[in-house]
Amino acid sequence: MEYTSLGRSGLKVSRLCLGTMNFGRATSEKEAFATMDKAVEEGITFFDTANVYGGPDQRGLTEEIIGRWFALGQGRRESVVLATKVYNPMDEKADGPNDAAGLSAYKIRRSLHRSLRRLQTDHIEVYQMHHVDAAVSWDELWGAFQPIVESGVVDYIGSSNFGARHLCYAQAAAHERHFLGLISEQHKFSLDCRLPELEILPAARDLGIGLLCWSPLGGGFLSGHALNPDWGSRSSEISRRLTPVRREQLKAYAKLCRELGEAESTVALAWLLSHQAVAAPIIGPRTPDQVTSAIAAVDLVLAPEMLERLDDVFPGPGGQAPETYAW
Repeated sequence: MEYTSLGRSGLKVSRLCLGTMNFGRATSEKEAFATMDKAVEEGITFFDTANVYGGPDQRGLTEEIIGRWFALGQGRRESVVLATKVYNPMDEKADGPNDAAGLSAYKIRRSLHRSLRRLQTDHIEVYQMHHVDAAVSWDELWGAFQPIVESGVVDYIGSSNFGARHLCYAQAAAHERHFLGLISEQHKFSLDCRLPELEILPAARDLGIGLLCWSPLGGGFLSGHALNPDWGSRSSEISRRLTPVRREQLKAYAKLCRELGEAESTVALAWLLSHQAVAAPIIGPRTPDQVTSAIAAVDLVLAPEMLERLDDVFPGPGGQAPETYAW
């Protein structure tokens, strides 16, 4: 496993991040424990979760599963850089004025303490805003986040699903407070979703924000199973939705990967790791074996000519803004 600094911070994280959204929903607690053990064994020390993970009627369950795994001891908590999130409502049926999605100081502080209880820990390394809340000022946001960092309950602050302008707003406001600001941004980015190359990647690079890529396999599209409807229910669903053009695209990608002698999922992850701004793709294994198969991407370095061929199969926007569309 390789490690890198997360953004401009001194925090070192593994080049693959273990996403836990499946825990409690598609992965049993026993299997989740085995998956986390395998991840640490393979050198994956960066775990990502969210307070709402666990399923529609059992939000918070994923954090509880991770907390029970930590409680097993033997250095489990100490071996992990833990990231969780706040924004979404914990109970969609609750209709109180402060129960809706959002990032008020009121909600941030209460959500943090509840996450700590579920996770059975006294600190979180990276506390992330799960989405932008345009109704809340940065004075309020940094006013809520800065004290919890200074108290040691949280080490760093990250964001998720922000636009490039929001990253700029955040860092400018943090600078005024002599505060580090954001060190990470989680964003949907893959060979099949390259729009972030226009603004997000250059902004993150210039602002010292490490990019964490969610849905790195395009929701299963780049998994290598989308052309095999018998692989599983998810692959069957993707296969049914494939247009003729998309099917040919996947065939070309599969052919290219066969020439490399690598699995499609490995190439997709390695392509993300080739980007300077990317700290880590967030993988979502359901089993320990899927953890092991993802590790190969860290050692795969794609040659420039291979990157060009991937561009031919999955065309991106052509570069960063504004040069891509303006003189």
